[in-house]
Amino acid sequence: IFSIVVFGSIVNECYVNRDSQSSELLCIFNENESACSYGIAVGIIAFFGCIFFFVVDLYFQQISSVKDRKRAVLLDLGFSGFLSFLWFVAFCFLANQWQRTTMTRGVSQGADAARAAITFSFFSIIVWVVLAVKALQRYRMGTDMSLFATDQFTADPNAPYPGYPTGSGVESAETYQSPPFTETLDANPKSYQVPAY
Repeated sequence: IFSIVVFGSIVNECYVNRDSQSSELLCIFNENESACSYGIAVGIIAFFGCIFFFVVDLYFQQISSVKDRKRAVLLDLGFSGFLSFLWFVAFCFLANQWQRTTMTRGVSQGADAARAAITFSFFSIIVWVVLAVKALQRYRMGTDMSLFATDQFTADPNAPYPGYPTGSGVESAETYQSPPFTETLDANPKSYQVPAY
């Protein structure tokens, strides 16, 4: 949501005309086109990254491969850390360019949008750092194989495989049943009466 606010406010209100006679649009962040472009780019990358990792989280339990689960968590960790850095740069860059901006009539119209972009860039730093910490915790939790594996493993990783149970080698005849169809059945059992029709 923060990324939508940042790139939406920059796209909608942070481009103004130089003057009333010119149709050329300028970025209100000190007339630096790079500031607006960077804010929009980081916002769009963060938005699509959030959608991708939301889908990965939905299907995470269906990933059967331990290696694929580990890769997904490492990708989440790397992406969250990288986005934290990009949002930090965006916040510093936009705040610096806004501080150098001279207030004119056109700039004052988009001032609230510029302040919103700067504010939500700062909030995005905090959110992405928290997401990176959560991904790191998830990775560390997975190192004991509880996240990446299923319940078929034993609790002790050094325990040997149990193998097949072995007997004494001497089996008694009482443990076996008689073979099927060897019993003789009485043709007319005494307790059964044939009905007369």
